[in-house]
Amino acid sequence: MEKKVLPFSKEKLDEIVQTYPTPFHIYDEKGIKEYAEYFTGSFSWNSGFKEYFAVKALPNPYIMKILHEKGFGADCSSLAELVLAEKVGMSGDEIMFTSNDTPAEEYQKAIELGAIINLDDISHIDYIEKHVGIPELVCFRYNPGALKGGNAIIGNPEESKYGFTREQLFEGYKKLKEKGVKRFGIHTMVASNELDADYFVETADIIFDTIVDIHKELGIKFEFANLGGGIGIPYKREHKPVDMQRVSAGIKDLYEKYIAANGLAPMKIFFESGRAITGPFGYLVARVLHFKETYKKYVGLDASMHNLMRPAMYKAYHHISVPGKEEQPHNMLYDVTGSLCENNDKFAINRLLPEIEVDDLVVIHDTGAHGHSMGFNYNGKLRSAELLLRENGEVVQIRRAETLDDYFATLDFKGLDSFK
Repeated sequence: MEKKVLPFSKEKLDEIVQTYPTPFHIYDEKGIKEYAEYFTGSFSWNSGFKEYFAVKALPNPYIMKILHEKGFGADCSSLAELVLAEKVGMSGDEIMFTSNDTPAEEYQKAIELGAIINLDDISHIDYIEKHVGIPELVCFRYNPGALKGGNAIIGNPEESKYGFTREQLFEGYKKLKEKGVKRFGIHTMVASNELDADYFVETADIIFDTIVDIHKELGIKFEFANLGGGIGIPYKREHKPVDMQRVSAGIKDLYEKYIAANGLAPMKIFFESGRAITGPFGYLVARVLHFKETYKKYVGLDASMHNLMRPAMYKAYHHISVPGKEEQPHNMLYDVTGSLCENNDKFAINRLLPEIEVDDLVVIHDTGAHGHSMGFNYNGKLRSAELLLRENGEVVQIRRAETLDDYFATLDFKGLDSFK
């Protein structure tokens, strides 16, 4: 990718900010829909294929509804996410519930919705049986440990808090079979923001091989294999998006080698991508409030780390555009900052940009996943609005900005008078 292109012109953006004050996140409906079609179309060979959108990436019902209409399900990890899926009209096997350290009430809600429950630990078999009962279909999350290398974000699988070991998988499925369970699934998630297409094929190799071994030892047949998510996006211009057709072709070969050849077909293939689906189609729009020059040059925005945590938390790169100045020389070295009382509240460090002036609009790219959803209220900062750029060019607000009343809503000021 040589150039980062915005889905709106400077003139359109100037029009938008007349109605919706900065900062805000805005999402490109057309881009999301087109990528959703490309993603699912890549696996058309598997009749049961389903992508479960990772709700944590962008928990907004309008976005979820768009994806639901494209045949997507929802990958949920909390009670609130289950309720979001419910409000969008999802139920049954449209919902995959994958969580850890899970309260009983969340399992209960998942069962109420008929969701597929993906257990994270072997002890959860007894826990769920005690509190809500074992569901008809059960899935385990597999942590392959030393069999699979992690990556920079998710870390070494052996250091991960998630999932069953290989030995625990066999023990767990045997236990379920003895309890009368007849429907099984398997899941893994060992990468985050991975750009190597072969990584996902190698993951399928490990899972399919494990499925065959479990079948031979326990005689059970799997309805599906959920290969997780972690598909990366090209945050930097020199990065290339993951070729999902290449991923699919590699997985299909392995499916024939392991699943079909051992009489285990048909078996559904699932994914639970979030970042890849919406990440490249979201933008944080902010305005320059201040310009500061001390030992360095600082561009101060009306957005802060509470609007986009990734650069501060992960040292992650997000491309920055200055609408109207894209073709000007990028020869000014800036730190682009927010106003939190934290020195790591920076969207960019030593970034070459065109000369910036107070009141310029700036657009931070690729915030459609783990952007607004990771927001917080430190320093009393209020979370911003979310907007949707419709295919017809219309802009609608899909989440209003927080107010001071929202921020103080959980405090009881009336009790202060009598408090001693």
